[in-house]
Amino acid sequence: MTSVLRTHTLATGQRLQVVHGDLTVEPTDAIVNAANGQLAHGGGVAGAIVRAGGETIQDESDAWVERHGRVPTGGVAVTSGGRLPCLCVLHAVGPIWWDGTRREPELLVEAVRTSLEEAARLGLRSVAMPAISSGIFGFPKDQCAELLVGATLAFFECVPGTSVELVRFTNFDAPTVKEFALAFDRAFGPAPEGP
Repeated sequence: MTSVLRTHTLATGQRLQVVHGDLTVEPTDAIVNAANGQLAHGGGVAGAIVRAGGETIQDESDAWVERHGRVPTGGVAVTSGGRLPCLCVLHAVGPIWWDGTRREPELLVEAVRTSLEEAARLGLRSVAMPAISSGIFGFPKDQCAELLVGATLAFFECVPGTSVELVRFTNFDAPTVKEFALAFDRAFGPAPEGP
């Protein structure tokens, strides 16, 4: 079951949302995969995407690496969505967390920006994005949420006429979703109290 916990509409009309749910069922034009440079989608979010979308996604990823080589950290590769409801998958390579002194924040922001730029280049209108690098790559969840929200706002500020109208930060893990809700509240003010 998918639940939208936060929504914010910018003055330019673009919307950002925090979603508690399964990335693989998102009805957005694209989903972002938290990938490794070899596009070997064995576990975590990447493994779930291939299980739900079919081996076509892994086959296309292998072909991409064969043609272009390893995806650099901060870079993105594109495949079809296979059996997923999205049109395509943006395979973003975030950084492995060491101690924060090896450009990890900068590289994570680059992975977000590159994903959104690619979505815009393809004329896509909506993107669902997980907490890139916060799983087995070990990026602290609170910092990840802060950086993803900030990088998305910066993208919309720099490219106000982009085709991308909606970015959904979609995660299944409740502690991760909580960090995104907190990052939203810091960026946009606290959510209104319920009845």
